[in-house]
Amino acid sequence: MQPTTPLVLCVLLSQVLQLTSAEDLDCTPGFQQKLFHINQPAEFIEDQAILNLTFSDCKGNDKLHYEVSSPYFKVNNDGSLVALRNITAVGKTLFVHAQTPHAEDMAELVIVGGKDIRGSLQDIFKFERTSPVPRQKRSIVVSPILIPENQRQPFPRDVGKVVDSDRPEGSKFRLTGKGVDQEPKGIFRINENTGSVSVTRNLDRETIATYQLLVETIDVNGRTLEGPVPLEVIVIDQNDNRPIFQEGPYIGHVMEGSPTGTTVMRMTAFDADDPATDNALLRYNIRQQTPDRPSPNMFYIDPEKGDIVTVVSPALLDRETLENPKYELIIEAQDMAGLDVGLTGTATATIMIDDKNDHSPKFTKKEFQATVEEGAVGVIVNLTVEDKDDPTTGAWRAAYTIINGNPGQSFEIHTNPQTNEGMLSVVKPLDYEISAFHTLLIKVENEDPLVPDVSYGPSSTATVHITVLDVNEGPVFHPDPMMVTKQEHISVGSVLLTVNATDPDSLQHQTIRYSVYKDPAGWLNINPINGTVDTTAVLDRESPFVHNSVYTALFLAIDSGNPPATGTGTLLITLEDVNDNAPFIYPTVAEVCDDAKNLSVVILGASDKDLHPNTDPFKFEIHKPTVPDKVWKISKINNTHALVSLLQNLNKANYHLPIMVTDSGKPPMTNITDLRVQVCSCKNSKVDCNTAGAPHFSTTAVLLLSFFSLACL
Repeated sequence: MQPTTPLVLCVLLSQVLQLTSAEDLDCTPGFQQKLFHINQPAEFIEDQAILNLTFSDCKGNDKLHYEVSSPYFKVNNDGSLVALRNITAVGKTLFVHAQTPHAEDMAELVIVGGKDIRGSLQDIFKFERTSPVPRQKRSIVVSPILIPENQRQPFPRDVGKVVDSDRPEGSKFRLTGKGVDQEPKGIFRINENTGSVSVTRNLDRETIATYQLLVETIDVNGRTLEGPVPLEVIVIDQNDNRPIFQEGPYIGHVMEGSPTGTTVMRMTAFDADDPATDNALLRYNIRQQTPDRPSPNMFYIDPEKGDIVTVVSPALLDRETLENPKYELIIEAQDMAGLDVGLTGTATATIMIDDKNDHSPKFTKKEFQATVEEGAVGVIVNLTVEDKDDPTTGAWRAAYTIINGNPGQSFEIHTNPQTNEGMLSVVKPLDYEISAFHTLLIKVENEDPLVPDVSYGPSSTATVHITVLDVNEGPVFHPDPMMVTKQEHISVGSVLLTVNATDPDSLQHQTIRYSVYKDPAGWLNINPINGTVDTTAVLDRESPFVHNSVYTALFLAIDSGNPPATGTGTLLITLEDVNDNAPFIYPTVAEVCDDAKNLSVVILGASDKDLHPNTDPFKFEIHKPTVPDKVWKISKINNTHALVSLLQNLNKANYHLPIMVTDSGKPPMTNITDLRVQVCSCKNSKVDCNTAGAPHFSTTAVLLLSFFSLACL
């Protein structure tokens, strides 16, 4: 955009000030050069000049007096700065104060490589300033340059000038800094002969607002003659950025019935222009409201702060009567303090009218009816209510309570989250014979509390009448399960017990018949009339149908209803053990080498299907009538194992050794089992049992397996 008239005047004024400064150079009170730089020497030498200072009060320097910030230095009458004695460290900076009755000034000597010495100038010089320090006289005169942003061609164009009244012949101006020889490079340049400063392209204040440049004069060899002197370039803002709403989406909430003037939300925009100018001074207004009922001006926005507030009465802000509880506002932000020439930006504000619980739920009718069969559970009736509040809030969601008629806790009521209905359920089966009718009193409330001026009325309670329907219920066994304990192997036909079942339908006077439902081993029979259970086979505790000595059977009790109803009863028979199983040995095959030095053959174990005391300790013996003496030996290891060994080496062959094992039952049971012993040829770590016609197991392997079996018992 084109710069405004005030900005053009500022630029012209800047150029006039520069020219005025260039002409007023005859005499300026103070030091001719105020800033010096020297490197820290190894030592400052006594009475050796460090540099020369030039001071003028433009009135002859009468009564000129110098003071140095360090007591180890002085300034002679000719302006030379010298050390009073040999010294090394004096700090990073020396200050020289010059004063006459007409003027005073300060010069600074920066010692590159020196160390800081703390202390204020007032403490160092012990003086109070009585007059302002005049600007030092410099031959290079610069003034800040003001450039409007977004200038158009042509480029380059002159924007300012640097003046040097004492510039030696042949010297040149040099300009450095960011925007010249540092990125962004090439924006500014200086005419090395005239000092005219020009810009090569248009500027953007929002990218860089100021440029800090340095200007100096140099000789033909590039050595600095004077300076560098700071040159500030200020980019003048133009209104080239629209206001932007950056924080959307903008969603506000206000409670229905809120007082007039209630703040809903704040909307603020951002303008990238200079905040110190009207270019970024924003004003807000509402451009459009949707819907525009019941009033086209439901809200107001503070033009300066951006606060959106309600402007209608609380009665109009009633969510239940509004066409739509959601309003959309088009908010406009305009810069230039809202003037017509200002740029604009818009955003949408969504305002939700939130519900408050100002309507109590009401049952759609005072009485509800329900029927349920006895013995059934589940939902029996849905209670309906009406509530004008917002269905998405706790002000609408209903909570039901049974307040009377449920002493046995047979009923529960829960809210259907989709319909808000109360689902009344039977959770404990009802008995027609005990009570055929039930009456419940139920109340409904909201999850959220009502507002103070609203209360629950008679419509918030309802009565439910429940009729229980009689059904033919199956007979019930007493007790269930039924338990009896018997010895195994009792005689067939033995009576175990008589079952008892009753019909809950006491008013129907029905008869009951019994039958076997599940009898896995086929051991039982039941009298269909009187329920007597007897055995039809031998009961065996070791049967695979018996688990942990308990046999399970199921019986049916069937009434004479139409249709008949059935009940199921469980019979648990605990079988006591008798000694009806002979023990057995393992293993039944063993190997031994014909030249073995260890004549141990095998460790035998014994087992018995019966229970203690009809099992171990076992007695192991060799059945001698068929076995020659002085060849085999059996020795007890513990209650369940014994060791078989040879008394001498045998020839390679198969041998059958009858082993007799007896349990501890009364009377005891004995079992004789042949142990087949293979005597094999064992040479060069090879076992050969082929001639013996037996599997290739070494004696050592058999013994190890036997010992492992022993350890696991």
